[in-house]
Amino acid sequence: MKLKIKQKKLMEHLNYVIKGISNKNLIPILNCIKFDLTKDGLYLMSTDNEIAIKTFIDKEEIDNIEETGEIVLSGRYIYDIIRKLGNEVINIEEVIDSQILITTPTSSFKLNCNNVSEFPNLDLEFSKDPILINQQLFKNSINQTIFATSTQESRPVLTGINFKLNNNVLTCNATDSYRLAKKDIDLNENHDDVDIIVPSKNLIEVVKLLNDDDKDVELHIFSNKIIFNFNNITIMSRLINGAYPDTSKLIPDTFTLNVKVNLNSFYNAIDRASLLTNEEEKNIIKLETKDDFLIISSNIPEIGNVEEKVELLEKVDNNIKIAFSSKYMMDAIKVFEGNEVELKFNGEIKPIIINDVENSKLLQLILPIRTY
Repeated sequence: MKLKIKQKKLMEHLNYVIKGISNKNLIPILNCIKFDLTKDGLYLMSTDNEIAIKTFIDKEEIDNIEETGEIVLSGRYIYDIIRKLGNEVINIEEVIDSQILITTPTSSFKLNCNNVSEFPNLDLEFSKDPILINQQLFKNSINQTIFATSTQESRPVLTGINFKLNNNVLTCNATDSYRLAKKDIDLNENHDDVDIIVPSKNLIEVVKLLNDDDKDVELHIFSNKIIFNFNNITIMSRLINGAYPDTSKLIPDTFTLNVKVNLNSFYNAIDRASLLTNEEEKNIIKLETKDDFLIISSNIPEIGNVEEKVELLEKVDNNIKIAFSSKYMMDAIKVFEGNEVELKFNGEIKPIIINDVENSKLLQLILPIRTY
């Protein structure tokens, strides 16, 4: 293998594939990056068996391809070497004794290569019927739900996002059993039904690489994996085995009280009230309706207390007293994009539902904490 390529271009793609390796992996080959140089361009690949990332640099973006071939290098070492070289043309050449020579006009490195045959065979073939979603929409949808996934490995199915596809609506569900985030995405065409769970840690890496533009991301779904394809990047993630709970049963159809508030005013009031809460007591704050206001309060007996008022946008007939985690509420409402949110109640021990007043595609649910 022998080529010349600009440092900036190679570094751009190394930044993608480095996310597919883990220095904690005890299998040395899984800490490596595979370089596959063909007459069409350079493929870079990495995997830790949980996620796999493949990128492609077209021959038009490579200064010179003199000899094709495959090599496997320590991911961390090749990444750090290329990162610290200047923005100039780099020569990469496979030499004798399974070594790679990396040179610039002022620097020279030799790296030992790993055995190419030991690198996992990544099955990154695409399906015949991919789901196409605007990259920015998909990115926003994941960000609006992923925070509600569980970090407890005791219930693995809750550590991922549930993708549920019915006709032309893809629903993203996330819950840790104390809260729920749900986002519906309208697709341009119908597809076969899907019900899968994608690990949240892998989706975080996908989101980091998505662009905020009008191009689509392709979702290729299989029985044991999902492949995301966009911008010359292909990412494969394993799926979590198991049945995701039917979260639709948690969402009531009717409510005894609906209140509308300005999102920023409500968020800021809770943020200030949360200053006098503590994590040991689940960051509890209390909320009650009184006249034309929401009264938000909290206290730490040995420190003090706080009371905030938020004006209601519409007058209500009923009143409620309820308590909940300030952290969970702030996590939920900060992902809404509108100016107003609607809080829906069915009493002090029933779930609280939060909607964007102008967009019903996103729903947040929080379980209250009994104190009254």
